Amino acid sequence: MSKIGVMICGHGSRSQAAVDEFSVLAEKLPAYLPADWEMEYGYLEFANPVIRDGLDRLRDSGCDKILAVPGMLFAAMHSKNDIPTVLNTYAARHGIDVSYGRELGVDPKMVAAAGARVREAVDKANADLGEVALHDTCLVVIGRGASDPDANANVSKIARLLQEGMGFGWCEVGYSGVTFPLVEPCLTHVVKLGYKRVIVFPYFLFTGILIDRIYGFTDKVAAANPDLQFVKAGYLNDHPQVLATFAERITEQVGAVPPPNCGTCAYRTQVLALDGETPVTVSAETRIAEAAASDSHPALSTVPPPTCVMCKYRTQVLGFEAEVGAVQESHHHHVEGQGASAPGSNVADCALCDTFCTGECRLNMPHDHTHSHGHTHDHDHDHDHGPSHSHAHAHSHTHDHHHHDHVHAEYPHADHPLGPESARQNRG
Repeated sequence: MSKIGVMICGHGSRSQAAVDEFSVLAEKLPAYLPADWEMEYGYLEFANPVIRDGLDRLRDSGCDKILAVPGMLFAAMHSKNDIPTVLNTYAARHGIDVSYGRELGVDPKMVAAAGARVREAVDKANADLGEVALHDTCLVVIGRGASDPDANANVSKIARLLQEGMGFGWCEVGYSGVTFPLVEPCLTHVVKLGYKRVIVFPYFLFTGILIDRIYGFTDKVAAANPDLQFVKAGYLNDHPQVLATFAERITEQVGAVPPPNCGTCAYRTQVLALDGETPVTVSAETRIAEAAASDSHPALSTVPPPTCVMCKYRTQVLGFEAEVGAVQESHHHHVEGQGASAPGSNVADCALCDTFCTGECRLNMPHDHTHSHGHTHDHDHDHDHGPSHSHAHAHSHTHDHHHHDHVHAEYPHADHPLGPESARQNRG
């Protein structure tokens, strides 16, 4: 009988508070799982332990089947690309069965957790500031923001479910980075709608620099509009319904028909980047042939799984046509396990912002970088983002990765006036 281990794959953060909150959630999760299952956690970048270290501990403890899940709200580049690469490479190197579960996604339990955080903010505001009807209140939901329209669209769906379910007069959606509208232009727009109160709800798992940034912009817009109530709701954190959703994503992997996931995507070429060895490239055609022979994972079948129909890596999505067939390869190796002192970090000495980090530094630093596994590269732009995010690059960059070149497609709307460009304070 297999000994089962559980691996929670987080993004990592330069914020120690965010890392601490992630670890607390991981420590609470075993209570929702079978008692004989072992559990570890790890991060893609900026924090230790890294994912590989957690997998090592599970294997050393005798686990021969590992159930991994992304510690992320929605499936964007990290869930669809980076984590699968780490897991698949590890499984190939060590000959161990590593399965990969779904992201938290749009789930009734997650909506319930979000509703509870919003309700807490509304009740406190009514107690502290006086009653304001929900019909006179605008809910603003702030998501991480990604270069993946599927993930961004799910933030809007969560927001609509909250608005309609709770009865808010209006709802707007903004994002902390990459896409548009960003937080400040979103809130500036909301001011014009005529509502008495604005509830700003970060749909994030944990604290971190991005949460600080969201609250900072909220305070800035509130100071410019003193007649309007701005209320900052708390993020999800370790709400019991969040923990229950994580547990479901883990346990469903051992069901009769495990849900499809991006780790076994039949529509993309994989690169198994084995340390110190020539990368192994596995084509989509090879994987499909192997699946047909072994009758393995349902995601490898000839019928596209329903969760993947909008995946920009397997089908043309308006504006993202260049990413169809992109290689499934992680790009986080260069900051794996590194924290606030990571090369290229400018958090400590950035002088562009007065009171809180606006992310402007990302727009004023050189965007081109090339690196090898010797880590002789310039990486001067900021990666300030929490564990539940998607990658904040709005530019193209090329990596020399074990002599395997690849290019990340540029986000097609990086220059949108309400997106990253709106963060610039100094326009020539």
